[in-house]
Amino acid sequence: MALLAKARPCRRTTPIHLHPMGQASFSSERQQRLADLLSRVALGDRVAFEALYKETCAHLLGVILRIQADRTLAEDVLQEAYVNIWRAAPSFNPGLSQASTWLGSVARNRAIDSLRRRQSEPSTVSRYQSVGEEEDETDLLAHVPSEAPGPMDLLAQASEERALRNCMAHLSGDQQRSLALAYFEGLTHVEVAEKMGQPLGTVKSWVRRALQGLKNCLERASLAMN
Repeated sequence: MALLAKARPCRRTTPIHLHPMGQASFSSERQQRLADLLSRVALGDRVAFEALYKETCAHLLGVILRIQADRTLAEDVLQEAYVNIWRAAPSFNPGLSQASTWLGSVARNRAIDSLRRRQSEPSTVSRYQSVGEEEDETDLLAHVPSEAPGPMDLLAQASEERALRNCMAHLSGDQQRSLALAYFEGLTHVEVAEKMGQPLGTVKSWVRRALQGLKNCLERASLAMN
């Protein structure tokens, strides 16, 4: 990236306080400073972008490492995240979300995209091997059992998916939405609370009860199938 051509190690310039669950907490003054920097970045201000990077890179790297544990890959994702921040800064609206929440969402989405890309990369290992100097090559895949699921595997998978859908249907709408935001979109409890406009304690209670309800329901379904 031209803006960050020389990768610099992240050094935290302002202390970040943590909630008991390990989630970063930013003061209102710092939130305003980040919002001001983002508004200047939206106008193409490279000095503001450099300041924003120094101010937030350590926190965003931590967000990414929660999803992409490989430090080297996480640092690459961090650079990609700041490319997106530079491009998307005009879309930031301080009336809809706090600056740290918006920045964290950009970093989290880049980390998730990175995992998906790596999972879809094809293997390049050769399937052929020479047995002797003058013998024909052997197709190694011809001797490997198929990994495709058999009829019983497909039946079990379909039963599990149906059981999960049935159990999800027994949850309240608020429980379903909070669970989806926390586990399918990867948001923290604080971010789920902000997105749903509900107190943090209420959201934590919804998620906890939803998980316990799913666990009990799936256990009963498993016993019924057996």
